[in-house]
Amino acid sequence: MSFRWDLVWSSMPMLLQGARLTVQLTAIAVFFGVIIGTIAGIARLSKGPQKYIAAVYIDFIRGTPLLVQTFIVFYGLPGIIGQPIPAYTAAVLALSINSGAYVAEIVRAGIQAIDKGQTEAALSLGMTSAQTMRYIILPQAFRQILPPLGNEFIALLKDSSLVSVIALEELVRKGQIIIGRTFRPFEVWLAVALIYLVMTFSVSRIVDFLEKRVKNGV
Repeated sequence: MSFRWDLVWSSMPMLLQGARLTVQLTAIAVFFGVIIGTIAGIARLSKGPQKYIAAVYIDFIRGTPLLVQTFIVFYGLPGIIGQPIPAYTAAVLALSINSGAYVAEIVRAGIQAIDKGQTEAALSLGMTSAQTMRYIILPQAFRQILPPLGNEFIALLKDSSLVSVIALEELVRKGQIIIGRTFRPFEVWLAVALIYLVMTFSVSRIVDFLEKRVKNGV
């Protein structure tokens, strides 16, 4: 059978709808993941009991598949809270929690890369530990962690395809629907792959641009 370009082009509107949802899910998940990860990363460097709580969270999430985490949130959590969770909410929750664990390690490494003398100098000037972290350490760490944060966004963009298993109609699920109608998997999956390539390439270029601006102090 010959390759059908007409099927690729006719499938694009539906696939782009799924791609838009994929980007939306990833952006929201990374936003909450950065918040969760920053808190967990700082807690991981503390000396209190929160250090061990953060370590358990990070090790559990990084040591288990995102697919299993999605199943736990979508199928397991409703049995605990007593009500079903919408697929979109479950996807955002699972992706955010997963991203948070990886961001936590990125943040921890970024903070540890800052010279300890900066902290000592800030404390000697009368700043509290919280003020030192907020105004001195984190702004400098941001320069260090921007590239790996960009990589995390790209990785999560691709990993978000796993939420198709809970029937959320993102890019991969849209592809499955089209294949079910046309029985032409090669053309459809190739179109899906090309859309992912465009999205990841675009994100990588944006991250490179932001990294240069940060390095130049703009």
